[in-house]
Amino acid sequence: MKERQSGVLLHISSLPGKYGIGSLGQEAFDFVDFLVRTKQRYWQILPLGPTSYGDSPYQSFSAFAGNTHLIDFDTLIEQGWLSHEDVDGIDFGSHPTEVDYAKVFVGRRPVLEIAVANMKAKGLPESYYRFAEENAFWLHTFAEYMAIKESFGLKSWTEWDDEHIRLRRPEALEDYRQRLADQMDYHRLTQYLFFQQWQQLKNYANENGIEIVGDMPIYIAADSADMWANPHFFKTDEQGRPAVVAGCPPDDFSAIGQLWGNPIYDWDAMKADGFTWWIARLRESFKLYDMVRIDHFIGFASFWEIPAGEETAVNGYRVEAPGFELFDTIKAELGDLNIIAEDLGSVTDKVIQLRDKTGFPGMKVLQFAFDPDGDSIELPHNHTNNVVAYTGTHDNHTIKGWYEQEMGDEARDFLDLYSNRKSDESVNQAMLRLLFSSVAFMAIATMQDLLELGNEARMNLPNTVGGNWIWRMTKDQLTPQVEETLLDLTTTYRRTNKKLVEKKH
Repeated sequence: MKERQSGVLLHISSLPGKYGIGSLGQEAFDFVDFLVRTKQRYWQILPLGPTSYGDSPYQSFSAFAGNTHLIDFDTLIEQGWLSHEDVDGIDFGSHPTEVDYAKVFVGRRPVLEIAVANMKAKGLPESYYRFAEENAFWLHTFAEYMAIKESFGLKSWTEWDDEHIRLRRPEALEDYRQRLADQMDYHRLTQYLFFQQWQQLKNYANENGIEIVGDMPIYIAADSADMWANPHFFKTDEQGRPAVVAGCPPDDFSAIGQLWGNPIYDWDAMKADGFTWWIARLRESFKLYDMVRIDHFIGFASFWEIPAGEETAVNGYRVEAPGFELFDTIKAELGDLNIIAEDLGSVTDKVIQLRDKTGFPGMKVLQFAFDPDGDSIELPHNHTNNVVAYTGTHDNHTIKGWYEQEMGDEARDFLDLYSNRKSDESVNQAMLRLLFSSVAFMAIATMQDLLELGNEARMNLPNTVGGNWIWRMTKDQLTPQVEETLLDLTTTYRRTNKKLVEKKH
């Protein structure tokens, strides 16, 4: 039996702050303190990679790089790389509960360019050179990709009109490296700043008994340094472009399925190479996080493959994936890893076998539980110990929005009856009580549900572009009452972080 524990899901971008988007600055350290006071063990976040069109953290320009939008300017001011004058008067977005990505994109780049120029003028710290050496296997390719991409008006590499650089011809690479040297320096140095700040935050969390749960998308974006540099690991056409793409088959929720558009791995090529790319990806992930949630874990058993150019997922087909062979190889190289398998969706017997054979805990989401005519495996009485339970994920309604806008009357009545909801108890309080009382070893509450917010605070609506990933918490929302509620749930249902107890003695 695994020890009972709990945590909160809140992405870095959703933290309060004065520069348009949550950052790795003081507000993040303050949130760690909140988790300590409420005796949590985990802070779960979304992927940290640089976001592309649509601002989704699940579509990144790199599987290894960090999102420079999250770099904290006040920290750079303290370090002497910026001055207050460099950030004064810039419009990063004025809405206190929403990220304006267009203004963040436009406003932050010139400020970071000043910081980079100051670093180069004053002399780069020795720690930068160590960082560049330790991360050389991805850093320089990423810097090249971003600088060249910007030179082509931010187009994806698949649309560059210079075939030689699109196909990474050596003479073309050398030419662009010389012409875009300063731009490549910018991307290397801002990655250094991101990882320096991230490591300081993670160290602070760990020193205070808080562990970070990261999130790793199964797929990468076609518009990424990874695919540009490694087309041999993907199913491509003669030009190196994706020949097939990822998605989900039609189901009860969507008659046309889901067309994600991510390139599909050539698992035979990856196996022949000893799965080295995956080993590197997980090795680097566990430098960033203490536990990793792998998104769409079911795709390691089998996946839905769609011919490139299709407008829906209807004409896709199911393909077998390497399954346990991949994870057995990773374990032989990296040892036992602290992984959560996001096994939501079409969970076949093969998926269950893979999850059970690896020993990874699966997920249960309470919002999927309340069918008044069934006995859902998501209901708490059907949970097992080796499970991570959630009220909802980044793809769900908030509890309040779900209860008010999504549920039918019978489902609401069933929830009220099942939870023994009291007349003076909100639906959030009832659902959080069910979550924390579950036998699942780990309970994760979303910050929006702790704050009892409606769908104005929803993080993402799948299959839509625009208006997603924008929610931010304000500083005054984190009231003593919210803190007391979370602390009471944690202590009542015996999920107190033992690391914090040990630290006091």
